[in-house]
This record gives sequence, structure tokens and C-alpha cells, in this order.
Amino acid sequence: MTLPLERELRAERRRLIATLDQLPDDAFESGRTLCAEWSPRDVLGHLLAVDDFAASYLPYGPFLHAANRKQVKKARRLPRERLMARAREWADRPSLSSRVGAVIALGDLAIHHQDIVRGLGLRRDLPATVPTFILWDGALLSLSTNLRVLRYRVVPTDGHPEIGIRSPRTREVLGTREALGMWLAGRDSVTDELVFT
Repeated sequence: MTLPLERELRAERRRLIATLDQLPDDAFESGRTLCAEWSPRDVLGHLLAVDDFAASYLPYGPFLHAANRKQVKKARRLPRERLMARAREWADRPSLSSRVGAVIALGDLAIHHQDIVRGLGLRRDLPATVPTFILWDGALLSLSTNLRVLRYRVVPTDGHPEIGIRSPRTREVLGTREALGMWLAGRDSVTDELVFT
């Protein structure tokens, strides 16, 4: 049985693999991303681990950074060919937890895909629905990290309802869904794409 957004999740995973396949070894192994201290291979290692959330993350409780470090370290031990083979299987057969939580998994995946693309100075055309998932996931991440989603009224300029409370004391931030979502998720390098009022 295909669950809602499962096709979109698989499609975005395949698009990420296509991006990684195009990278030369040095960029794959040590290229810059928007995730501090993570290369494209490290981002992929993290994403693969999320598919087995119960085993990879639940034992760490609220200490997600420790879980991330362990999963990235584990992935660094694999040669590129084996890591990419695992990624192809991951793309074709998402775990039940990722399929059930596809709205969250898809947003996290799309943000991390943009972390790689933007960090390496590459360009990609985003499918129409992907920026919305980036925005939603950015808003969720903001609630647990920087609280920007509570301090600003977020106003997408590309066709999505505003997020936040309209108040004389609340500043507004305007931009595309993708840029706003990345900023809400803590990627400050996109700030120059936004307008603050």
C-alpha cells in the first residue's frame, strides 16, 4: 500500500542521488555544505540513518547531536560505492517510519539536499511542491532551535499562506518558501535573499 507523499519522498531521494552521482570524489568526500563540519557524504550518512529512526536516534533521547555524530562517523567508514549502493536501496525502499512520517522526512531530505547544492555553489530547479516541504520543516526545526518562527511573521512571496501572528510588535520576513524554510532551519547564508520589515 502506498502512503500519502511516498512517491514524492522516493522522487526526492532519487534526485539527491542524482546530485551526488555528479560530484567528483573530492567534492563528495570533503566538499562544503551548509551543515557545519559535514561534507556531502556526511549529509547522506545522516539521511540514511534517519530511515531507521528507532535504532539510530531513540537510544539518544533528546541528544540528537550525539546521534548524528555517531551516524556520520559510521557512514565515513564506508567506501563511496557501498554508501551509494545503500542510498539507492534507501531511495527505492523507504522504511515504514519514513513512509508514515513522509511530510517530515521529505522536508528534512529537501533541506539537506539544498544544503549540499547551495554549499557547493550548484543550482537545481526545485519541483513545485518541494519548497513547501522545506518551509514546513524549517518551521518545525525553528520551534526546537532558534524560535524564529515565533519571533517573525513569515510571508512567502511564491504562493503559500503566511505563518505566524500578525502583531504591531512582530517583524515580518519575506522571501521564497525555500529561502524562508532554510532560514527558519538556521541556514543564515540565505539571509540576503530575504526582506525584513
